[in-house]
Amino acid sequence: MNITCIEPLGISEETFKKLQSEFKSAGHSFTYYMDRNENEEELAKRMKDSDIVIISNIRLSANVMRQCERLKMLSVAFTGLDHIDLDYCKSHNIEVRNAAGYSTTGVSELAIGLMIDVMRKITEMDGTIRKGGARGTFLGRELKGKTVGVVGTGAIGTATIKLLLAFGCKVIAYSRTKRDNVAALGVEYCALDELMRRSDIVTLHVPMNNETHHLVSAEMIALMKPTAILINTARGNVVDIDALAAALKTGKIAGAGVDVYEKEPPLPCNHPLIEAPNCVAVPHIAYATREAFDIRADIVFDNVRDFLAKA
Repeated sequence: MNITCIEPLGISEETFKKLQSEFKSAGHSFTYYMDRNENEEELAKRMKDSDIVIISNIRLSANVMRQCERLKMLSVAFTGLDHIDLDYCKSHNIEVRNAAGYSTTGVSELAIGLMIDVMRKITEMDGTIRKGGARGTFLGRELKGKTVGVVGTGAIGTATIKLLLAFGCKVIAYSRTKRDNVAALGVEYCALDELMRRSDIVTLHVPMNNETHHLVSAEMIALMKPTAILINTARGNVVDIDALAAALKTGKIAGAGVDVYEKEPPLPCNHPLIEAPNCVAVPHIAYATREAFDIRADIVFDNVRDFLAKA
């Protein structure tokens, strides 16, 4: 079969050459690209003769896949699949496998980091010291003793809960599925509106789908305490970003830490969160650690090997 990795995935060319040799020895061809290109015409060109394609979070539309008549399998180097036209894949018998679990530690650690950054104004204070300023009368806030509402208690939500408990937080949770292992940690499940009212910090860990689109709506944000902060390392459209920006600008909530947006960065200069106060915004980096990328590569290529073994 023809296997194509259409982007570098943080893998060295030396590693790619070893994979190329491995697949060639098994009777397959393996092509790789050391640059990332999201142009649909270029994607179709790279994928055109492929039976198996490896891709991360580049949007993959039906328009591109229609030009790839041999396509049988997508090995997705990402946890979420909302950037891929899954309806097209299903109707054309294209198997799709993700890389679940590779970034659990990275995402949960960044969620905690954003909480601390927003509450202690680390990024803002860095700017202050570089401009010749000092603390003045500023006082930060500590994580210990805060009530944190975790929305979504899958693998990443659960990992985040364990970190929060280690910091001495009280954790409450909302999830479509209530998990016994989470409840056993002393976590109280409650309705989403109750969680929004009670939490000092709300952190989001749900996938993007029809049910979670704008799950954190203007109405939900309005329920939050004026001292509360919102952390989003899940998906951008889980939050009504216009409503979040408005709440920050009017002081309805105290702050936000955001890693994900309606589309991948770079953001337009007029994006609502660019000028929003007390908002730490980073360019979708939660999953991007050296350790996570190494785990991801193993999962992605093991998925390919498994597919080939069963083909």
